[in-house]
Amino acid sequence: MRRAVLAVVLLVVVVLIAVGVHSCQVSARNSSLKTYSNNVASLITQSNSTGTTLFHILSSGVSSSNATSVQNSINQTLARANDQLSQATSLDVPDEVKTANGNFVMTLRMRADSISKIASQIQPAVGNQASKDAIYAIAAGMAGLYASDVVYKSYTTVQLARALHSAGIAIGGANGQQIAAGQFVPDVNWVTPDFIARELNVTLPGGAGASTGPIAPGLHGHELNSVSVNGTTLQTGSPNTIAASPAPTFTLNFTNSGTNNESDVICKVTISGSSDTGQTTVPETTAGKSATCKVALKSPPTKGTATVTATIERVPGEKNISNNSQSFPVTFQ
Repeated sequence: MRRAVLAVVLLVVVVLIAVGVHSCQVSARNSSLKTYSNNVASLITQSNSTGTTLFHILSSGVSSSNATSVQNSINQTLARANDQLSQATSLDVPDEVKTANGNFVMTLRMRADSISKIASQIQPAVGNQASKDAIYAIAAGMAGLYASDVVYKSYTTVQLARALHSAGIAIGGANGQQIAAGQFVPDVNWVTPDFIARELNVTLPGGAGASTGPIAPGLHGHELNSVSVNGTTLQTGSPNTIAASPAPTFTLNFTNSGTNNESDVICKVTISGSSDTGQTTVPETTAGKSATCKVALKSPPTKGTATVTATIERVPGEKNISNNSQSFPVTFQ
């Protein structure tokens, strides 16, 4: 009898030890997954910031006179991108996310390689005789950057979320593990040579639209004055409430602040964290005169709070775009 009791006690002890060991292993695994996820979120956020800097440089008035300094500035973003790639290759990677990590490293490598290509082509692209090959090479670099967004969003985040879910780790919400978004390219038009030529204020040989022909002397550009919906002017520093359905139409009031008439002026509205956008084109604006455009969203936005940004896109020859956009906190109901 005593032997039987002892055997039972020993069995219970063994089971408890096994359960304890398993519990420790699960806890260690989950901690490792969370740490890895946090590291990815930190690096992709840094990478997104690098993208913001890069496109600010490219949209701030590039010309043959400042091409060298612009290339130096882009090279600084390249150094940041290479540092982020180096950090990614040094992460402690749990077995459950090996595939996700491979795609994450690929994302950052594509970004660094693409920025390097853009930096090397910026001077010939804006020279006195703009190089069509250089502009197309920049477009190829932009395509690589856009592809990096696809790799991260369609593969890295999906595979990471699957691993966290399989481990029983909650995702999102107030207490769940957060998976950071990774948008690097702010506008898909950046992959097109014509758009790049327009942003760089150069003539694309054989191009179309606004990027062909000489840029008239004098000042070029627009200033966005106000944005309204159904007669109510939106406030930049105060909450705004808009009905989500039907899809709202935004009225942009702006002024041609230059000394030249402008043609094919693009008005655009975007919503943070969403693919809901709208765009329209004003055939012509008159120098020194006010104008309006109505931009309807393609579909009703998701209900909730977001940042709405209205923009009058840069026109050829425009140097200052600091007053082209306004952003508003909006709650869609």
